[in-house]
This record gives sequence, C-alpha cells and structure tokens, in this order.
Amino acid sequence: MTLKRQLLLVSLLTLVLPWAGYQFIHETESALRVGQQQMLAGTAQAIADSLAQYPEEFPHGPRGDETVADQLYGHPLDNQPEVDGYFHDWGLERESLRDLRGVDGPIYFAVGVAGESAFLYVEVRDRNIVYAQPGSRTPASGPTFFDAVSLINTSPLYLSEEIVFAAEAPGPIIPVRNNEYGIRPDPAIIAAWQDTASGYQVEARVPMSKLGTHIGVIVSNTTDALAEPARSTSFTSRKPGPFVTVAPDLAATAANLTQVGMRLIVTDVSGWRIALSDNMQDDAGARETVGSRWLRVAYDALVETAAAARLAEPDPSGRERRDYVAQALGGEASAGWFRSPDSDRAVVAVAQPVVADGAVIGAFMLQQSTDAILSLRNQGLVRLMNVTLIATLLVAAALLGYATWLSRRIRRLSVAAEDAVEGDELRRELPSAAAGDEVGDLSRSFSHVLRQLGDYNEYLRSLASKLSHELRTPLAIVTSSLENLEHEPLNEASAGYAARARDGADRLRRILTAMSEASRVEELMANAEPEAFDLRAVLESTVAAYRDVYPQREFCLETELEAAPMSGSPELLIQMLDKLVDNAVGFSGEGDTVGITLGRDDGLLRLGVSNPGPPLPERMRFRMFDSMVSMRPGKDNKHLGLGLYVARLIAEGHGGRIDADNIDGGVIVVVTLPGEHHGE
Repeated sequence: MTLKRQLLLVSLLTLVLPWAGYQFIHETESALRVGQQQMLAGTAQAIADSLAQYPEEFPHGPRGDETVADQLYGHPLDNQPEVDGYFHDWGLERESLRDLRGVDGPIYFAVGVAGESAFLYVEVRDRNIVYAQPGSRTPASGPTFFDAVSLINTSPLYLSEEIVFAAEAPGPIIPVRNNEYGIRPDPAIIAAWQDTASGYQVEARVPMSKLGTHIGVIVSNTTDALAEPARSTSFTSRKPGPFVTVAPDLAATAANLTQVGMRLIVTDVSGWRIALSDNMQDDAGARETVGSRWLRVAYDALVETAAAARLAEPDPSGRERRDYVAQALGGEASAGWFRSPDSDRAVVAVAQPVVADGAVIGAFMLQQSTDAILSLRNQGLVRLMNVTLIATLLVAAALLGYATWLSRRIRRLSVAAEDAVEGDELRRELPSAAAGDEVGDLSRSFSHVLRQLGDYNEYLRSLASKLSHELRTPLAIVTSSLENLEHEPLNEASAGYAARARDGADRLRRILTAMSEASRVEELMANAEPEAFDLRAVLESTVAAYRDVYPQREFCLETELEAAPMSGSPELLIQMLDKLVDNAVGFSGEGDTVGITLGRDDGLLRLGVSNPGPPLPERMRFRMFDSMVSMRPGKDNKHLGLGLYVARLIAEGHGGRIDADNIDGGVIVVVTLPGEHHGE
C-alpha cells in the first residue's frame, strides 16, 4: 500500500469527531427529553385529579355477561356526511371500520356522531342479494325473508327495539322500526342502499333521541325469500354492549386545558376515547431547521432508536390500547416516546389514571411535540456535521498533500540512489541531504555509503597500476635469478623445477602487462592527438587480418556506408576492435561466423561485433565492461576480465559508449562513436 493511501486511511480517524459530537448531542437531547417528560407528567397528574371530581362523565364499563368487544364506539365526525351509501365523506380512515364474519366474507361497519345525529355505515359482501318485496316487512305479508341490516337499540329499563334497513331496490330506503308497538316505517330515519361488485353498502342517519344506551348491528343474509337468513351480530352476549361516544363536557374541558403543541386524550375504563383535543400543530420551522433531507436521514440513523418509530396518533378504532395506556388503566402512571407520521418529529406522551372513590374510572393522556428540543438538536447537529465535514476535508487534503510531498521526496531519493551507481562515476550527493527529518538522515546515510563505495572503487581502479609498479622489481629479480640458475649445472629434477618457475614468472609478467594496459590506454587517450581517418577503410584492412589470424572462424563485414569519416586514434580503435573480436572468438566455436557491421544513425557511427554463443545473463549485461570481470567458462580460465574494460575506455575516450545485448542465437556488442559529416 502506497504512502498516500496509508495517510488517507489515517485521515479517516477524523470521523471520531462526529461520533463524539453525536454522543454529546444524544446526552443533551436525553436530558431535555427527561425534563420535558417530568414537566408533562406533573401537568397530566394535576388534570387527572381535576377530572376525577366528575365521575359521572365517565361511562361505566361492561357489566354482567357484556364484553368490551360488544361495545360500539361512536366516532366524532367533523361534518355530517351525505347519506348516499358511501364512506368517503365521513372523514375517517378505513382502519376505523370494525369487521364481522359474514356468510360470503367479512362485513365492515362504523358508527359516527355529528351534532344530534348518529350515522351508520355497513359494507357487506354478498354473492346473491335478495331484495325485500313490497309489503313483505308487515305482519300481514307472511313469512318471507330478504337481506337486511338491523340496528339493535336497547336501554336497561326498556324493551329492545330493532331498526331494519332493507331495500326493494338500490337507492334511498325507508327503514322500519320493530318494537313493542309493532312494525312501522320511520321517516325521521334516513337511509340509502348501494350495490357494489362484491355486495352492497348501507348508510343511515338516526337521531340520537331515538337511540338507547346500548346498540348493536345485525346483518341478515339469505339466499332465497323462503330460506331463513343467517345472522351476523356485533355482540356475543344476549344483548348489545353500551354505546360509547364523546362526552361533550369532557371534550369542552379538554379543549380549554390544551396548549399549543399538545394533544389531550381522555378514555373510559375500557380505553374508549371519550374526549380529544388536538392542538399539536405542525411546526415546519422547527422541523426544517436543518434544511436538508440528508441530515434528517443521518439523525435517524445515529440518534433515533427503533422504538421511536412507533406512532403517537390516536387509535383509528376509537379505543386506545397502547402499552402506556393499558398501564395507566391498571392504576400506574406511565410514559412513552413516539414519532409522529405526519410531522416526522418525536412526541412525548404521558398517561395518568383517573381515580374516583379508590377505583380507576378512566385514563388521561397528554402528548406534546418536541419542537423546542428538535430545533436545538437540529441546530447542534447541523453545526456538528458542517464543522466535521469541513474538518475532515481539510485534514484529508492536508494529509494527502503531505503524503504527495513526502512520497515525491522519497521517490527522488530512490531514483538518485539508483542513478548514482549506474554510471562510471559515483554521485555522492543525494537530494534532501540538508533536511533535518528522517528522509534527510536517510539521504545522508546513503551519501556516506556512496562515498565509501566511491573510495573503494577508486582504490580498485588504481590497484592494477599499483600492483604492476610494485611487483615489477621483485619479478625482475626472480627472472634474472632463474636465468642465472639455468647456466648452472642442475640435475634433472632441479632443472624441471627451474623450468616451471620460469613459466610462472612469464605468466606473472603477462598478468602485470595486462593490468598496466588500462593505465597506458588512459594515458594514451589523454595525450593522443586526434586525426581524421576513414573508419570503413580501417575495418576492411583489420577484418582481412583477422581472417589470417583466426582461420577457424568466418568473418563478415557488412556496411552500406561508402565512407565513415571520424576523428580520433585509429590505432586505439583497432586495439578496441581486437578486444571485441578476441571476446567473440572465445565465445564461438569452429566454423562459426563473427559478424562486423558499420552503420550511421542520427549522425552517430554504430560499430557492431556479433557472434553465436550462449546468451548474456541478465545480471551481467551491465557489469561485463567493468574491470576484473570475466565470463569465460571453465576452471582453467586465465583471463583477468580487463579486455572489455579496455575496450570501454577506448570507446568512452572517443566520446562514445559501448553496450551488449542478446540477439537470436548469440550476442552483439555495439560501439557508438561520433562521426563527421561530409558533403555528398
């Protein structure tokens, strides 16, 4: 992984800043919520104690064999709907409809109250609608049956009454009342019947004065006018349960007690909502303080919990059954936090039991939006995220810039260190040597190593001439002594020893001559007077001589140049070519061809010597022209590796260079020399 990426990953540590900010905001909001909840609980307790002084306003729960499921709830309607058989103008959600199990499918119904009238809506699934025949609902009509919806209306001290809604055809219908006084139409009750694709719908308006304290719904479904209908009822006991609706006095009291941003709910002992005052206005300014949806998403992901996603709105069925309400109806105060689906904000809700004469007669709930907390939290959150974003970008940019600068320094040092050892002269000064940081220390360490390597290299370069100078005198003494010894009478064994010693002295003389050759070449290059000559003519005569010297090899000279004028020392160039040809002959076999080429490229003369043979090892391609480097095979190799080194000295002394490379089936050495142009 590069240094840039490492520092870029390190810059991600700045994300600790928003995490720490979130912890602070979360703790602050929790403290504000607790304070608001305690304040709201105290207010709810005071109001609940006040409502306990009016126990007559709270309906009694089911008694005897009655159950809560037997009770019907009259939803308060804002406006009186038009009685046309449709539910769309009631102002209620579909969730407000209760359901019964019918013969052909579920039956949905609801009861509403507006002003002095009660409204009934029933939605029945019926595959075979049987309408009432004219006169069939009177006792004289005989035992005929039809589909109908009945509203059972009873009071504890009176007989029950049944209001029957049956249609002879879709449209307005006239209900009939069946009580102890007989069966008769009642024009004060308005009703309508509408057929649908799956059955029919009935809507009716009944004056509240005609209803008792207990009501229920019965749906009769028959398949034939002569068949007894199946009856689906909204109650399971012998009679309907108590009818529950809003208590006007409690509703008026709740409206007077409700402040802006609050919602007040009063329930009876069964949880039915008997008073509601909703003043929880949608404070868009507090909610939109952040100004962007992405911050809302970020807050939901960081701060809000899954439990806060529950709704705080009143239950559409009219009966409050949330846990905190059930706890209050059990006699214990409780609280909960919710999120409003409309305003998308947190709502705190507290519930207090209403106790009269030691018994719980209902529950009081007080809800309040957290607009103030929301505003403070959003302001803190937007500042936190803005500062965090800016800080993260600045830190990342600074670290990336620093990484770029540092990696560039290290790259320059790496390139300079590689270049320092590739040339003939070691570069002992490297970049960033004056810097006081670790990169500067590394540069100075490399420079120190290069200086030591350069001194050692200079020592090796002068070692041959020093050895040659120092060994010539003792070698001359040994040689003269051996020559004198040859004139003395020696036995056969001694004569053999003297001959081998003479051969060793001759070999040592040749070694010293080769070692001093490089020094002589450098001196000749420094003192030689350049002369103009034709390199092509020199090559033609030299190649002809090679054919006589090496009869076991074939020599081929290839050139397209008619003349190759240049300036220099032809004798030294012939000596360089001797070294290259000797090397080519040594690495080729009998009958092989040694190729010599001459060409011109961009004003430069290119002299090539190629031979078949083993390829150059990759590690030796750049070292074979150094001093004391030999690639001759065999353990009896007597070459010191100075021939190609002398060839390099001659090429560079003429302002050129020498390179070696592998070709198909062999090796080629190319000498590049500066040439002279003459007019054609």
